[in-house]
Amino acid sequence: MNKATLIDMIAHDAGITKTAAATAVDSMTTGITKALKKNQRVTLVGFGTWGVTKRKARTGRNPQTGEAIKIKAKKAVRFKAGKTLEGALNK
Repeated sequence: MNKATLIDMIAHDAGITKTAAATAVDSMTTGITKALKKNQRVTLVGFGTWGVTKRKARTGRNPQTGEAIKIKAKKAVRFKAGKTLEGALNK
């Protein structure tokens, strides 16, 4: 599913226009992004939790040449599925 399909589904299920559904989807993604930038966790009970984790700098290997390369430290987004979502997938 892509963003356009999700917007169509939300508009149909909620009985709203596609423009309103697109605004809602954009607002949700913006809100989640802003919270993660502030190092906050975002939890939708039953669906899942987004959080930020830090990855340490490390040494890796270039798969083509085999030479050692330095991989910089960075922040990464983690998502942990909630019980309701996991239950729906495992039926």
